[in-house]
Parts: sequence; C-alpha cells; structure tokens
Amino acid sequence: MNALKNTFRDISQYPSAVLGLVIIVLLVIFAVYAVVTIPYNEAIRMWRGGEEIWGDYPRNAAPAWTNWFSAKKLPETIILTTDDERVKKEIQTVGSNQEVIMHYVFDYPYDDFPQEMIIFFTSKYDVKQPHITMKWVTPDGRELRMSQMSVRRSDQYRFELDERLKRRIKDMTIIQGLFATPDVMPPTIQKGQYELQISALLFEPNAEVDAKLVIYGKVHGLAGTDHLRRDLMVAMLWGAPIALSFGILAALGTSVLSMIIAAVGSWFGGAVDEVIQRITEVNLVLPVLPILIMIGTLYSRSIWVILGAVVALSIFSSSIKTFRAIFLQIKEAPYIEAARSYGAGNLRIIFSYLIPRLIPVLIPGFVIGIPSYVFLEASLAVLGLGDPVLPTWGKVINDAQAQGALFNGHYYWVLQPAVLLMITGLAFSMLGFALDRIFNPRLRGV
Repeated sequence: MNALKNTFRDISQYPSAVLGLVIIVLLVIFAVYAVVTIPYNEAIRMWRGGEEIWGDYPRNAAPAWTNWFSAKKLPETIILTTDDERVKKEIQTVGSNQEVIMHYVFDYPYDDFPQEMIIFFTSKYDVKQPHITMKWVTPDGRELRMSQMSVRRSDQYRFELDERLKRRIKDMTIIQGLFATPDVMPPTIQKGQYELQISALLFEPNAEVDAKLVIYGKVHGLAGTDHLRRDLMVAMLWGAPIALSFGILAALGTSVLSMIIAAVGSWFGGAVDEVIQRITEVNLVLPVLPILIMIGTLYSRSIWVILGAVVALSIFSSSIKTFRAIFLQIKEAPYIEAARSYGAGNLRIIFSYLIPRLIPVLIPGFVIGIPSYVFLEASLAVLGLGDPVLPTWGKVINDAQAQGALFNGHYYWVLQPAVLLMITGLAFSMLGFALDRIFNPRLRGV
C-alpha cells in the first residue's frame, strides 16, 4: 500500500502523467457507461439494424452541437404522431363510411430546408384499403394538394416521389417548394407554422388508420448519423470498451509472456536459450501487418482471433532480448545463489526471484504498449479487416472512407473517431513515459 501511495505521489509531480491518468479514468468511465446503458447484444443488434431501428433518424446528419458554430441554424428531426398534443384528430361519418381527419401542426424555426420527409401509415382492414388524401398548408395560407393513395397495413409516403407535387413545383425540389417563400429565387426558407392535413376514408366498420410524420433534419444527437441512418454515438460509446480491452489484453499478454519466456531462457541457458533466441530472431523479420491482413482475409475477422494472432506474433519480440540481458545480470546476484543453496526449485527461482525484479521495468512498457495495439486494431478495421459485427472507431472510419465522407463534407464522421483514438494514445503515452522516469532513476532528470 505504501509503495502504491509513493507511486501516486511521484506521478503527481508530472503534470503530463496526471493529465494522462485523468483521461484514462474518463475513458474507463465512458467504457463502463457504454456497457451498462447499451448491453453487448443490444449494441450489435442496433449497429446491424436497418430501417426497423433507424427509420426515424436522418441520413448523414451532423452532430447537433455543430449548430453552435454555424451561421445557419440547421434543422433537427421533427416527429409527429397522433399521440402528440400538436396533432388533432377528428372522426366524421360520411354515409356508411367513416372519415378520419388528422391535423399535424408544427413550427419550423430553422434556416435550412429539411433533408427529406416521410409519412408512415399503419392501418387495419379486412378487404378494402383506406383511401388517403393529403393537403399541405404553409404559414402564409397557401395550400398544396398531394397525390391520393390507398394504404396497405404498413405503408409509406415519400414527398419527393409525389408526381403531382412535382408538376406543381418547378425550378426547385419538392422539399424546397413546400418550405420556400413564394416567388423568391434562390429558394429561401419561410419560417412559421405549417400544417399537414391527412384525410382517411374508411370503408369498413372496424377499420383503423394511423400516420406518423417524420421531417428529417440535417443535425442529430451528439455524434450525428451515417449513410445507414445509424446513430454514431453507439459506435463512439462502444468503441471505448473494445479499444481499451483489445489494447490492454494485447499489451498485458505480450509483456507478461515475453518476460516469462525470457526468464526461462536466461535461467536454463544452453539449448533452451538458443531455441528461444533463434525463434525471436526469425519472428523479428516477419511482417506482422501483412500476416494479420492474410488472417483477416483468409481465415477470420473476429476480434478474438486477431487478438490471439497479435499476441502470438508479438511474444517473441525485441523485448525478449532486453529482458534476457537484465535476467542474466540478476542470475548472478548473491541472493539467487542463496536461494539455490537452500534448495529452491527452478520454477520458484524464476517466478519468485527473477521476474519480480523486472516488474518496475514491465509496468511502463506495458502502459506505453497499449496505444500501439489500439491503433493496430483500428488500422485493420480501416482496411476493412475489423470485426464485422462490432461497432468500433476504426470501423466508423472505414465506413466514412467507403462513402466519401470527407469529399462530401461529412467531416464529423471521420474526425470524431480519429480524435478519440488520438486522445486514447496520448493519454497512455503521457502516463507511460512518466512511469518510465519514476521506475528508472536514470531517466528522472530527462
């Protein structure tokens, strides 16, 4: 306990280490929050989901906080259902039929046009489908009638596909025509209160109809959305536990196993040490990244398979030679001779007397090694060889690259995961280099 207190006291003398430790703690809290709020199976289901999950989300929408830095107030998504207090519903009797009239009234205070608009219909009937007529009312009282249609049990109406509206609205898109100030070019937003009137004629006594209006904005949430309407916050949240788990497990497995192998070779010497050194020298010339690419292409892209391959390829690294040089010096120490004299076994000497002496050297190397494995996993994902089901930061960058995000101006799509990767690497590096100075007295003045 005293040693731990002394270590924290030494860390507090390095501002960079304190900052790195604070960032790491925040990343851990971020990761725990992700796992608690979005369980693993739910995260995968959401990330692999389609319109049934993300149907109400806009496509390629920037984060909502970008409005703070924009001269134009970009629209957020507006969703109106019959349960909303802004929606009025009337039921009238027309002969032997029923007419359901729904008034969707909303304010539009934004400086730009919506991305798209869809009405989602649900209905119940036995034989004859309900018949729908729709009317759009602008703040200045203009009325635009839309195409009539019969709706199935689950149906959609997309405004931009309405041929009747296309004939009435010229020189601009349908969305612009619905929201633009009349007789003004280029099209300018007309702010104010809009109304969509939906009239549904029901031909059967037990028939029902309901409608949901979704006006898709251009900004959404804390992280925005991608080309599949997915909320990128899911990937930003779950990228943290995946990145930290991969980096920590890979660095810990590599460091500990390398130290054990080096200790065994140094203690037994002879043929054992010779074999370990030859394997290390062969492994040092192997191209790790191309081998991992081959594994991901030809065998499996599972993150656990990649993790195992990374550890296996990194065990026999140059650190074995570093550890071996230190162990050879420790091997000749008087307390090792004393342990031999009272009959301590080989394993006891290795694990009780040799390895503990190198723990101070292991800890800084372990911490500094974590970012390299985090970046390695992200690099494989950017190359399209990441785990196909997990939402990771590298996977988000890969999707952004495939969809030309930077070319199309969707900078947030690339910058957010890239910044999180950079912050993670910087935090562990700052803490690791400070620990190296603390545990290695020769570096304290550097």
